[in-house]
Amino acid sequence: MKLSIDHLVIAAADLDSGAEYVAGLLGVAPAGGGTHPSMGTHNRVLGMAGGIYLEVIAIDPDASAPARPRWFGLDQGAVRARLEQGPYLAHWAARVEAPLDLTRMQAEHPERLPPAIPMSRGDLRWRLTVPEDGSLPAWREAGHAAGDGLLPTLIQWDVPDYPGLSLPRQELVLAELSGSHPQAGLLRQGLAWMGADHLIRLEQADRPPRLSAKIETARGTRVLE
Repeated sequence: MKLSIDHLVIAAADLDSGAEYVAGLLGVAPAGGGTHPSMGTHNRVLGMAGGIYLEVIAIDPDASAPARPRWFGLDQGAVRARLEQGPYLAHWAARVEAPLDLTRMQAEHPERLPPAIPMSRGDLRWRLTVPEDGSLPAWREAGHAAGDGLLPTLIQWDVPDYPGLSLPRQELVLAELSGSHPQAGLLRQGLAWMGADHLIRLEQADRPPRLSAKIETARGTRVLE
């Protein structure tokens, strides 16, 4: 596989605080977006250069509780505790494009890829990998596992005008996606298997996992983390 960065995921306790965080750093606020009834979440989005976009996502207070755990670990205690400190760059998604087919890939490698769930909102239709417990994806090898937002969710758009192309493009350029993790070597194995190892720079670090995005803006270089 050869993948591309599709979007960055900012998790927030609510959309307003998430949008304010992004606007304060990048000078432009995410807007629009919509709801995900099956996940009990909603979002706002911001187009960037190079077919990449940024998403602020939060639990939708007006939605019914979903029948399954919400994606991106939003129901999990560690994520909720982190959100009490403010919005943060929680995750990223890598895009799968034809002739590859995400559903077929997952069926062939169920031990490696979480289920590929079909989603829709308005004219948008897509599939993406979400673990059944709603957690962030992880790579498992020889009894060890690592993820923590650094291993991407895989997404495939089933419409030609996906958000990376259809959203108004702001003067925002993703210069580098990077992270650190106590099990960086294990994560590199997973990224290489996916064909995503060229998309993120990982460092070994004996501290809590960290994901950051260096973005060139009209006001200079800014870092989302």
